[in-house]
Amino acid sequence: MWTAVRELLRGRFARRLALAFAALGIGTAALTAVLVNTAFTNRFEDYLSEQQHTRQQQLVSLFAADYRRDGGWSPPSLDQLAPTLTMTGSEAELLDASGRQVWSLVEADVDPAMSAMHRQMMGTGELGPPRSLPVTVDGQRVGTLNVRVPQGVVPAVDKDFQASVNRLLVGGALGAALAALIVGVYTARRATAPITELTHAADDLAAGRRDRRATTIPNNEIGQLATTFNTMADRVEKEDELRRAFAADVAHELRTPLAIQRSQLEAIQDGISKPTEDVITSLHEESLRMARLVADLEALASADAAAFTMERRPLSLTTLVGDTATSLVGAFTEAGITLSTELAEVHVDGDPVRLRQIVTNQLTNALKFVPTGGAVTLTLYQDDGWAVLRVADTGPGIPADDLPRIFDRFFRSGSARADGSGIGLAVAAELTAAHGGTLTAESEVGHGTTFTTRLPALTG
Repeated sequence: MWTAVRELLRGRFARRLALAFAALGIGTAALTAVLVNTAFTNRFEDYLSEQQHTRQQQLVSLFAADYRRDGGWSPPSLDQLAPTLTMTGSEAELLDASGRQVWSLVEADVDPAMSAMHRQMMGTGELGPPRSLPVTVDGQRVGTLNVRVPQGVVPAVDKDFQASVNRLLVGGALGAALAALIVGVYTARRATAPITELTHAADDLAAGRRDRRATTIPNNEIGQLATTFNTMADRVEKEDELRRAFAADVAHELRTPLAIQRSQLEAIQDGISKPTEDVITSLHEESLRMARLVADLEALASADAAAFTMERRPLSLTTLVGDTATSLVGAFTEAGITLSTELAEVHVDGDPVRLRQIVTNQLTNALKFVPTGGAVTLTLYQDDGWAVLRVADTGPGIPADDLPRIFDRFFRSGSARADGSGIGLAVAAELTAAHGGTLTAESEVGHGTTFTTRLPALTG
């Protein structure tokens, strides 16, 4: 049977769960058996004690009646009670009111073996402990009866009843264990099936199957875990797609300047052209283009380690944003874009280099999208313990399908200019998160875009 259970339940957790159900069933039945037998034992003890008390009171009444009939204690008359005591299997000794012995069953020439024989014949059991009982007549104590009466035995019918109950309890325990085992096997299979399937999915994902997902999703905590796993797998797959796309974009971007440099250098080597100023300028521009790509990759790696390399200190965010905007005024003017600022005085605890990078990335992102004649507005204020920086532009806006992905690494919108690598906003978002803040975007096609950066502000 255990081999069959092991085949049904693959996994230590499932077997333990099933065995726990079976143990619970057996334990419950065993506890019930103990309680029932304890109740029976107590009831039988009370029954036997009551029998002893009744016999004792009968003997006291017998001696009191003899005193009342004779008007006192008379040993010859008491000897007539000896056969009755012998028949009951009891032993007795009588003391008068002063405590002096008046009569005893031994002195009445009754063989103790006779009493033992009667106890055996009647099945009343062995003698109980001695008891001293007062003998009263008309409310007056006239003596003391020291008596030992048989302890009594449990009737056979009661013993049979208790035995039958115990047999039922044993059968019930076995039945409960079997039922609990069946329920445990069923419950364990249902409880562990999603976990097993999720484990296989995780193994497949680790082996490289990026399309693997958990298909069994119950409506419980395990289902939440499976949903979270699927979400994680979706993100991993998306990251892989973005990395592949980025690798292709970088290869394409590098291929062009390298091809130009190679052709020009080979032409110079072959004597077809001369290293004129125009040729050198062209080679320099292509080198700068490759340098920008390398710088973008370095910025991404730097953002990954930002939480470990930041040097935070209290500073004026107002001054930092203003200086950053001023440094980019020339680029905006050259592009024909108006850059304006509305900055309230706000202080934060942060790394000035990283914060400047957050602002710079958002402004340079606006340069890629806002057409000539457009405008970009920086607004800085404090709201409910947060420093809020808004970068609003009058650009073409972001398509609704692209908006949820603009902070993904390597993502490039189809409307971006060719010199972008899709890293700037991802870096800004990660640096903002490293400062304990958030970076969000709101946009509508044809009505521009607004980026909102929230950072914990210093108060007081």
